[in-house]
Amino acid sequence: MNRQGSPSEVFRVFLRLGLTSFGGPIAHLGYFRDELVTRRRWLDDAAYADLVALCQFLPGPASSQVGFALGLMRAGWRGAAAAFLAFTLPSALILMIFAMGWGAGGGALAGLKIVAVAIVAQAVLGMARTLCPDRERASIAVMAVVLLALLPTAVGMIGAIIAGAAAGLALGRGQARPPAHAPRLAVTRRQSLLAAIAFVLLLILGTGLFGGFFRAGALVFGGGHVVLPLLEQATVAQGWLSHDSFLAGYGAAQAVPGPLFTFAAYLGMAIDGIPGAVIALAAIFLPGFLILIAALPHWDRLRQAALAQSAMQGANAAVVGILGAALYDPVFTGGIGDMGDFALALAGFVALVAWRMPPWVVVAASAAVGALMV
Repeated sequence: MNRQGSPSEVFRVFLRLGLTSFGGPIAHLGYFRDELVTRRRWLDDAAYADLVALCQFLPGPASSQVGFALGLMRAGWRGAAAAFLAFTLPSALILMIFAMGWGAGGGALAGLKIVAVAIVAQAVLGMARTLCPDRERASIAVMAVVLLALLPTAVGMIGAIIAGAAAGLALGRGQARPPAHAPRLAVTRRQSLLAAIAFVLLLILGTGLFGGFFRAGALVFGGGHVVLPLLEQATVAQGWLSHDSFLAGYGAAQAVPGPLFTFAAYLGMAIDGIPGAVIALAAIFLPGFLILIAALPHWDRLRQAALAQSAMQGANAAVVGILGAALYDPVFTGGIGDMGDFALALAGFVALVAWRMPPWVVVAASAAVGALMV
């Protein structure tokens, strides 16, 4: 980083990113690099790569965690808050507005539910290629599906992640990494400890809407799409929301820029209006930021621990299975009613995977086709 910036500068930069960053977390990280490493030179490539590695290692929304850390580097704690708000608010506000009128236009909503099948299938395929590259980790993913078939609750998901981490430790394929090039961040060991304590207490003691969304945000490993089954358990399974509303919102969340976690704003708005949206949005992002703050002073030692790398390999393989289970229920069972629906979902999947079309284009096209199918 060449010089200290201001919170207003951080807000302006991240607001533009929040308005234009389509394509999901991996694409977001590319936008961040282009804007902040190449163009503005806030930090160098080595420091940025290590920051990304840390946020991908930890649970939580990786791109938002990277953005939070970049704001912290540039302008302290107020810069971190500015980066989060500017990157998150555009998509959150759009989804809140969508939640206010989601019941209108049944055909378009049917299209959104159908395209969710294609989007989740693409996520499962991409994550499986990266996180389950061998038969052992593929078997861990299947084990997670079996466990969820027997125990289809949040407890089953937590158990699958723990079992996956234990299997990863048994495989012992993690490798120690060289020392990091991480930039200096204004996080003391005392702040790190307080963040860790707050994370644990809120995870255990959180209740109601806040508790459900906090736990969902705390257990997301391997990619933002994994939040889908966790949020389904926190909302639909509690009787707060219908399957149709849930899947329509998830489809709409693919068509907006910014982080996928802003799906929480839609859910909170649909459940309890603006207060619900604010609580859900704060709760789902908070655990990722707390665990990032807790880990920052210890990153060098953490990344060099082969055991930690092994456990994460197993946990990540398990979350592929968790997302695969969600692809069947509630996504496929809730979105596909007949062969016409399946054909539209398959067309969306091919458009995403083979033609590499932007998700927002596929979502808009599916909504339009769904409206015509009625």
